[in-house]
Amino acid sequence: MLAALKNFINELAGEADAPKPFEAADYQLAAAALLVHIASIDGEFDDREKARIRQLVEARFGLAGDEAAELIQSAKESERDAVDLYRFTSVLKRRLDDDGRRQIIGMLWDMAHADGAVHEFEENVVWRVAELLGVSTRDRVELRREARDASAPPPAPSGPWSRRKDEGR
Repeated sequence: MLAALKNFINELAGEADAPKPFEAADYQLAAAALLVHIASIDGEFDDREKARIRQLVEARFGLAGDEAAELIQSAKESERDAVDLYRFTSVLKRRLDDDGRRQIIGMLWDMAHADGAVHEFEENVVWRVAELLGVSTRDRVELRREARDASAPPPAPSGPWSRRKDEGR
């Protein structure tokens, strides 16, 4: 709120900040900011999470290299300045159809699983974002299962065929 007031006074005085490359109304920025929020909500923002955000931004938005890095940096700044999730979800709800909103929830679950464990704060944020976007509980739970299954390591083989050749001799 204070930042908004400061910006308003600066605009009146003709000292407004230079425009940012991504506007707050941009759905890509809103989605990336939610990814940053999920990644950092548990108090840790490790290299796996940073790499996963970059992969998601590049794959989902068709951005590469500097463009992806610029979007992520802008998302970090927007997320830091935000007072609530509505700032981002309102943009997403306005700009995306039902399938697009479900994809955002899928991305959030993907990000929540990036560090190998889903923290209860991450669960809560995905739940709140899904509610604000109008994504059903059924879809939210199904998207969580899909993200969990995609991030799980393949099961270890079991049975007699899994023993090494030199074992048991």
